[in-house]
Amino acid sequence: MKVAVMTDSTAYIPKEIRDKYDIYMVPLSVQFADASYQEEIDITTNEFYQKLTDTKELPKTSQPSIGYITSLLEGLAKEYDAVVSVHLSSGISGTYQAVVSAGEMVDGIDVYAYDSEISCMAQGFYVLEAVHMVKNGKLPDEIIQRFDEMKQTMRGYFMVDDLSNLHRGGRLNGAQAIVGSMLQVKPILHFVDKVIVPFEKIRTKKRALQRILDLLETDASEDHPLKVAFIHANNETAARDLQQRFLEKYPDADTSISYFGPVIGTHLGEGALGVTWYKK
Repeated sequence: MKVAVMTDSTAYIPKEIRDKYDIYMVPLSVQFADASYQEEIDITTNEFYQKLTDTKELPKTSQPSIGYITSLLEGLAKEYDAVVSVHLSSGISGTYQAVVSAGEMVDGIDVYAYDSEISCMAQGFYVLEAVHMVKNGKLPDEIIQRFDEMKQTMRGYFMVDDLSNLHRGGRLNGAQAIVGSMLQVKPILHFVDKVIVPFEKIRTKKRALQRILDLLETDASEDHPLKVAFIHANNETAARDLQQRFLEKYPDADTSISYFGPVIGTHLGEGALGVTWYKK
C-alpha cells in the first residue's frame, strides 16, 4: 500500500521539510480588506506580521473549501492508495470535518483524517511521526493507533499578550476574556476537549512563562525522553530564551523552534509564546 501524508497549514511545517518528506498541505486563509491570502502560499509569516503592523487591521480567517480538498485528494488518488491527514482541532475550525466530507466524495483513495485536538507544532508532531512510519512501511491503521498513543502525553501551553483577539475571533469564552483584561493577568491557555480554555491565571508574563517551563521540566524529569517545540508569534528571541533555559537543565533534550503563522497568529496576537511536547 502506498500511503500519502497530508496536513493543513496550521501545523506550520516549513516548506523545505514538507518538500523533503512529500508532505501535502491544505492551506487555510487570512482575509484582509484588500485581499484573501492562503497562508504558507500567498503570504509568509513574516509578511503577515508586517502587514498587521502596517494596516492595524485584524483579518478574518477561513478554512479551505471542500472543492479545494477534493481536487487535491483526486490528484493523490492517481498515485496513492491511502492518505493519512492530520488537522487542527475540530473545536476551533471546520477543516477536519471538511477533509472527512471530501474523503467520502473521492473514489480510489482511502482517507484517514485525524483530529489532532490541538494545533501548530503539536499538530506537526503527528505529521512528522506519520512520515517516519510510512517510510518504515506502516499501514494507516497502525499510524492512527500511534497517534492515539501520542495524544495521551501530548501537552501544549501558551500565553498571549492580549486576550481580545481570541475573544473577537470566537475562540475564547467572552467572560474569560473580560476577567483577564480587568485583572491584567497573563493566563496560561491550553486545549481541553478540543477548545481553548484557561489553565491558570497568573499575574505577570515572566511568571506565566516560568510556570510553563516548570510544567515542561516536571515531565522532563521523568525517565522518558521528550520531543519539545518552543513556539512564538514574531518573537523568536523570547522563544530561544525559553529553549536555552530548558536546555541548561536538560542539555540532551530534543528541542526545536517553531512559529504561530498567520491564521493562528490572527487569534493569538503578536508576541504570543507557547511550548508543546510529548513523550517519544
